[in-house]
Amino acid sequence: MPEETKSSPPPSAGQPKVPAREPVAGAPPSAAAEKSPAGATSEKPAGAAKPAGPLAEPWTSPLVAKLKARYGSGVCEAASDRGQAYLVLDRSITHEILGILCEEEEFDYCVDITAVHYPKREKPFDLVWILYSFPRNERLRVKTMIAEQESFPSSTSLWSGTNWLEREVYDMFGIRFDGHPDLRRILLPEDWRGHPLRKDYGIIEQDQEWVEAHLGIESGQ
Repeated sequence: MPEETKSSPPPSAGQPKVPAREPVAGAPPSAAAEKSPAGATSEKPAGAAKPAGPLAEPWTSPLVAKLKARYGSGVCEAASDRGQAYLVLDRSITHEILGILCEEEEFDYCVDITAVHYPKREKPFDLVWILYSFPRNERLRVKTMIAEQESFPSSTSLWSGTNWLEREVYDMFGIRFDGHPDLRRILLPEDWRGHPLRKDYGIIEQDQEWVEAHLGIESGQ
């Protein structure tokens, strides 16, 4: 018998035969044609410029006018950043103004006290209070700069809850608060050396002597 040969199945009834496509003038090249020759590099177009972030705006209010009238240039800045009002004050008047805010302006709750460390700056610490007024439903940040080894008056006589907040700032940054009733570390052991939230404290740094003496191991990492 003659040997059968394999062939493509005939098109089904009613199905037209599709002719091979020819390149269309002006059409983009195929994926194969887009490939660059070996060693060739294609330059990417420059991306769009990154839009500038929101800028702080001057903050005017009866409170700001009152403080500027009383303290003049001691009120270094009064501004609002994305709806959050803040005051930057000279250190010499900051504690007195905190008292005014608490006793005269109804900022009856100190939400937090924190700090920021800028090692290369002449006064390397920003000390920041975040205040809230329940009667006015208003939030306010107060900031001042202090020098290395410089202390600041405690706010515990104004807001009793700042006791632990000031202890945390002392523990993490080494900033002391004069008049605090019990200023000692709150997160780390009292005899730990160093303050972990300072920029000159390494991210994996630890008091190696304390770890060996109290935990009996070479490293706490």
